[in-house]
Amino acid sequence: MKAFHSFSDLGITGEKSADVLQAEADAVFRFGVDGHSVLDIGAWDGFFTFEAEARGAAQATASDWFCWGGPGWGTREVFDHVRAARGSSARAIEADIPDLNRADHGLYDTVLLLGVLYHVRDMVTTLDRAQDLCHNQLVIETATHPGSEPVAYYHPRDSLDGDGTNFWTPTVACIQAMMSEWGWQHFEVVETPHAVLSRHIVHCFRTGLPENVPPVGVWRG
Repeated sequence: MKAFHSFSDLGITGEKSADVLQAEADAVFRFGVDGHSVLDIGAWDGFFTFEAEARGAAQATASDWFCWGGPGWGTREVFDHVRAARGSSARAIEADIPDLNRADHGLYDTVLLLGVLYHVRDMVTTLDRAQDLCHNQLVIETATHPGSEPVAYYHPRDSLDGDGTNFWTPTVACIQAMMSEWGWQHFEVVETPHAVLSRHIVHCFRTGLPENVPPVGVWRG
């Protein structure tokens, strides 16, 4: 069973180790999802979907198309296996990102867009779909470019890390500027743990940052 995510309790070793995934999860979920409905866009094997469920999400939903039914090298096999083995109630939506919409797929307290943005040709449409499905907390993890200007750099062919599906590295300021177009004004940013390339996790909130959360080397915008 070929996997990208590791699930040590089930003996599944993927391209990304369990230790790295747990460190990323601690950063992604640092504001909590207890009682939330959570949508994980680009879920692949579903590690963060199942992690949201384990951390108290009322309902966790995985969404993918590129790996599940599109040209990606992954499949849905690992997600379905983990869901069955754990007796999970996670739901699945097999749809490409441009086809996601609130009328058909619902509104969620928290939306995860992890490891997706730099793979898409149209970042604005992708962010628009994600934020429209999100009530208050949108978590974006992506490869980034250094700098304080709201710009994105295009990487032709396989010039970014030898991967032909890597197209863009936006600055964090670019992500914030795009999100502000839809009224999002509250952000917290942290570097992705253990990342080799420049990568960041951007927590976006519609109604203000939660209070009394201890800092972990973050900056706020």
